[in-house]
Amino acid sequence: MTRKIRVGIIFGGRSGEHEVSLVSATAVMNALDREKYDVVPIGITPEGRWISSSRALGMLKDKAALDREPEKFLVPEPNRRGLVSAEGNGEGPLSLDVVIPLVHGTYGEDGTLQGLLELANIPYVGAGVLASAVGMDKIIQKMIFARAGLPVVRHCWCYSAECRERPSKITRIVEAKLRYPVFVKPANTGSSVGISKVHNRAELAPALRLAAEFDRKVIIEQGVKNVREIECSVLGNDAPEASVPGEVIPSNEFYDYDAKYVDGKSASVIPARIPAAVARKIRETAVRAYAAIDCAGMARVDFFLTKGKSRIYLNEVNTIPGFTAISMYPKMWAATGLSFGALLDRLIALAMERHGQMNARRTSYTPAKEWYRS
Repeated sequence: MTRKIRVGIIFGGRSGEHEVSLVSATAVMNALDREKYDVVPIGITPEGRWISSSRALGMLKDKAALDREPEKFLVPEPNRRGLVSAEGNGEGPLSLDVVIPLVHGTYGEDGTLQGLLELANIPYVGAGVLASAVGMDKIIQKMIFARAGLPVVRHCWCYSAECRERPSKITRIVEAKLRYPVFVKPANTGSSVGISKVHNRAELAPALRLAAEFDRKVIIEQGVKNVREIECSVLGNDAPEASVPGEVIPSNEFYDYDAKYVDGKSASVIPARIPAAVARKIRETAVRAYAAIDCAGMARVDFFLTKGKSRIYLNEVNTIPGFTAISMYPKMWAATGLSFGALLDRLIALAMERHGQMNARRTSYTPAKEWYRS
C-alpha cells in the first residue's frame, strides 16, 4: 500500500492576522483527503512558541495554557526534514513530506517562514522567499509593477518614525502628490489591519499613527472614486493560470477587517458581472503581476475597476490568500471548475514540483586550485 503523504499545516503566528490564520487552517484541515494525507497540525502562539499535537488548533482558538504544551519545531538542517522535540527526550524528528504555511502576515507570509523551510529542505506550498517578501511589501511591490508597465494608483510612502515625529511634513507631501480621499496603510500587513480611509486633513495624522504601529514603513495611496473591488486567483509555477474573476461587495465604506471577517454582511459575486473583454484583461494582468514578482504555487491578485469606463488598477498580490469558508481564493477556483479538495491536491503537487527543481540545482563547485587553503 502506498504511504500517505505527511502534510504539516503551520498556522497562528506572531501576526495581527493570527485569528484569520486559525480559521484558514481549520478549513484546509477539514478539506484535505485523509485517504491521501496524514495531517500534522503545527501551531505557533502569538508569542512565537511552536506546538504540534492534535489539540494545537483548538488550544490556540481557546487561548488555553499553551506554555504547558511540549514544544516541537523545525530546525534549519536539511537532513532532518521534520519536527524536532524541544524536550531533548530522545525522540527522532517527525518527518514531513510537504508543508502548507497558513501564517498570514508577518513572520509567515513575508519570506521568513519560507526561508526556514528552504534551509530545512522541506517542500512547501506557495511562493518562495523573494516573492513572499515582495508580495508582503506594498511599496516594493508597486515599484516592480510600475516598472513592468502594470497599472497602479498614485501613491507615496514614508518611514513610520516620520509619521510620529514629523506628521506636518508628511501631510504636506501627501497633499502635494495626492487628493483626498486617500488610503493609509502599513507597508507590510494584510487583512486590512491598520488601514484607514482618510477623507480630509484632520483624519490624516491619526491614520498615519495607526499605520505606524504595525510596520516601519507606511504607504499612502490615492483613493479612486466609483470603483468595484475585483479579485482573481492564480495557480501554478512556471506556467500559471488565472481563475474567473470575482467581485467583493463590502459591507463598510471599504473592505476593512470587520467587513472581511466579523460582521458577515459583505457579499461576493463569482464570476464577477463584468464584460468578457474586461474579465480577460483582468486575468491576463493577474498572471503578469504574478510573474513580475516571481510568484509560485498560488496567489490572489486584487484590482480596482472603475465604474463606467472600466479602467483597471492593480492593487496587490497576496501570496498566502485566505482559505476560510468565505475566502475568495478557493471560491473563485470552485467557480472555474476546481473543487477545494482538488485545489489542495494541485497545490501540494506544485510544491513537490518546485522543490524538485530547486534540489536539482548545483550547490557546490570544485575550483581548479585549492586557493582557499592558503
